[in-house]
Amino acid sequence: MTYVVLENCIKCKYMDCVEVCPVDCFYVGENMLVIHPDECIDCGVCEPECPAEAIVPDSDDRAAEYAELNRTYAAEWPNITRKGEPPADAEEWKDKPGKRALFSPEPGKP
Repeated sequence: MTYVVLENCIKCKYMDCVEVCPVDCFYVGENMLVIHPDECIDCGVCEPECPAEAIVPDSDDRAAEYAELNRTYAAEWPNITRKGEPPADAEEWKDKPGKRALFSPEPGKP
């Protein structure tokens, strides 16, 4: 089992999860983070740290749609090991539904 980042992260990208990950399995995109499924050790410490509740175990029904997205972009985006500044408007986007269409495939800056 692994953890998966869902669409709740899009345009929020708080990065609290990055600070607690013992294996540095987070990768950063322009407006979202993803978890590398082959590096995640299923410890679960990231899940409660996310203010946007964007991280779930892959056994969660909501994870199916995002598991492949996490795998794909973890292979393309840079690894992130330190919490950065979330977007200035993160709070405005935090609980908005339907953010999938806003996903950017562009890499972020670690």
